[in-house]
Amino acid sequence: MTMESSSPTKIYIVHMDPSELPEFYPSHLDWYSSTLNSVLAKQPESSDEVKKDPLERIIYSYGTAFHGFAARLSDNEAEKLQEELGVVAVLPDIVYKLHTTRSPEFLGIQPDDSTSVWSERQSDHDVIVGVLDTGIWPESESFNDTGMTPVPAHWKGTCEVGRGFTKRHCNRKIIGARIFYHGYEASMGRINEREEYKSPRDQDGHGTHTAATVAGIPVEGANLLGYAQGTARGMAPKARVAAYKVCWVGGCFSSDILSAVDRAVADGVNVLSISLGGAASSYSRDSLAIAAFGAMENGVFVSCSAGNGGPDPISLMNTSPWITTVGASTMDRDFPSTVKLGNGRTLSGVSLYRGRMKLSTRRQYGLVYMGSNSSNPDPNSLCLDGTLNPAIVTGKIVICDRGISPRVQKGQVVKDAGGIGMILVNTAANGEELVADCHLLPAVAVGAMAGKEIKQYALAKSHPSGTLAFLGTKLGIQPSPVVAAFSSRGPNFLTLEVLKPDVIAPGVNILAAWTGKIGPSGLETDRRRVRFNILSGTSMSCPHVSGVAALLKARHPEWSPAAIKSALMTTAYVHDNTFHPLKDASTNAPSNPFDHGAGHINPSRALNPGLLYDLSAQDYFEFLCTQNLTPLQLKAFTKSSKRSCHHVLANPGDLNYPAISAVFPEQSSVSEMTLHRTVTNVGFPNSTYTVRTSPLKGVYVKVEPKTLHFTSTNQKLSYKITLTTKSRQSMPDFGALMWSDGVHKVRSPIVVTWLPPV
Repeated sequence: MTMESSSPTKIYIVHMDPSELPEFYPSHLDWYSSTLNSVLAKQPESSDEVKKDPLERIIYSYGTAFHGFAARLSDNEAEKLQEELGVVAVLPDIVYKLHTTRSPEFLGIQPDDSTSVWSERQSDHDVIVGVLDTGIWPESESFNDTGMTPVPAHWKGTCEVGRGFTKRHCNRKIIGARIFYHGYEASMGRINEREEYKSPRDQDGHGTHTAATVAGIPVEGANLLGYAQGTARGMAPKARVAAYKVCWVGGCFSSDILSAVDRAVADGVNVLSISLGGAASSYSRDSLAIAAFGAMENGVFVSCSAGNGGPDPISLMNTSPWITTVGASTMDRDFPSTVKLGNGRTLSGVSLYRGRMKLSTRRQYGLVYMGSNSSNPDPNSLCLDGTLNPAIVTGKIVICDRGISPRVQKGQVVKDAGGIGMILVNTAANGEELVADCHLLPAVAVGAMAGKEIKQYALAKSHPSGTLAFLGTKLGIQPSPVVAAFSSRGPNFLTLEVLKPDVIAPGVNILAAWTGKIGPSGLETDRRRVRFNILSGTSMSCPHVSGVAALLKARHPEWSPAAIKSALMTTAYVHDNTFHPLKDASTNAPSNPFDHGAGHINPSRALNPGLLYDLSAQDYFEFLCTQNLTPLQLKAFTKSSKRSCHHVLANPGDLNYPAISAVFPEQSSVSEMTLHRTVTNVGFPNSTYTVRTSPLKGVYVKVEPKTLHFTSTNQKLSYKITLTTKSRQSMPDFGALMWSDGVHKVRSPIVVTWLPPV
């Protein structure tokens, strides 16, 4: 899209303070238009763009979870607009990226069992989950509405129509579908409707997969080309789905995401599942964080993916305390395959390959590695487009290092160059974590250690050889769960006192519904069509938590978003199925709270957590008052509520968060710190909880009182934690605190950080 203005325009999001609305404007939109016009009128009339009606510049008006508008502005206009009365902030539109069935059983959710705590109830039908993603493929069996009750009375949404999507594609399962594209088109040009559905229909697959993970009905016989055979079932099979399509071929734009959150809250969703993220930014400049705050004020639970930037530290996204930030873990299911070398060695890997090209396990094929050494990948070893010489690789199995290009794309490059198979090798950053892919040619992914051995063999021998074997699906894998290497890690440098991620959930090799528009590899050259696909990413772990949150909301409709988060965090577990501490796939060493947060979700225990760490919107606002925001920046969060700072928190660590994170300042003279918490009894009316703490290397931990005596349900009692330094540590110190009444175990991780002396 070209603009005639001498100063090019782009989309900006303008936060407005609704309390400043002059009485003489009949609507917020009239005020926004007038405010914009006052700036445009001051600009030199050197272009047709400047002369346009300001309403033509405005692409969105926000008014539920967020107040303001999105408009086409030049940089100069945006700067001038910042000075207008009522304008809180002017932020550029930014691009967000997607964070790309055994899981119900693995999580202990088996609705078919009438004795299960998750057996179906009428209230399950009343919860609505809004999924912000790439749309939905309505023909999938996962969204069949047979046996579902009428649409909940509180639903105010609609089913928007467009190419390939009519009113009949909504039903009692998919109760709403909308699209948001004005920000995308303003930046990327008009959507090519011949190549892309400008409708809620999903041609990418990501949105269908996440929606089915949240709330897909049970589908027997689900599988991907024979792998992972079984019943595919979402976390909350009776919950309703509302699809908000915010992502297109070129990405997901914050102005569109913001409009979708605003609309979803007005429509009446109870849970928002958002498997995408942008660059980390401060609270007052993070549009999604501000919109999520508004959603939380309206009682909506917001779950977001942590990002796929692991195992690097400080790689988290979506870290606001009112958002539930979800990391990824493995399950106890795998798809084993093997590489057998000409020297007789057999090494283990994983694969989801099933196709016409077959390799015999009874013969050996030539093996080739284009890299120069076995330790460090180089441009020749990454199997990028145009880098493989057909004269060398034709008829051979090619060894490719991970990095730069998508894993399945490397297989396409090998195939195009005449290769007959691929061994995909983890680099040191990926460690021993194995992610299975639905490759277009016989291919096996191996860990870094096995990969190094294979590469050394290929480089040392004049005629190296090997073959590949595919062993199907294996259950009961130990240890599991394991923190995925790709899962983004803390610490949360925006606010060290807020531990992130909050929890981890299954995010590796997840089977769920898929689009009929593209093959399982996601490549245009893939002509295969499947009903279900297996994907990995925090994009997959996020909807697991969203679905469990929907179940908790159905059982406890009175619980706030913070209460649901607390139940998930304090009942999470930190040991695997071998009864050892959770491990990190990238190191094979024990993980810590910067990797797994409070631990791995345990839905059955979350249903009845005993105690809750609850928080209101005002509590979260008081937290923001500790974050050095200006009064104008704080206004982005006050909306029409006219909130103000009461300064009730001595420091950010006093936020009543289910995790406890203490930060000692640079001055070594500060050797003691006291944090405060309040718990709400949702267990037995008459109960007594006693506390236990694990020892930490650098501090003594004292909890007062050591016992909490409750006499009624919903009674609140407070306690304080005093941390006294015995020796300042150069690295963070990890421990835990647990309250127990003999039935419930309410666990909080403790993290203590000492800032280095200046």
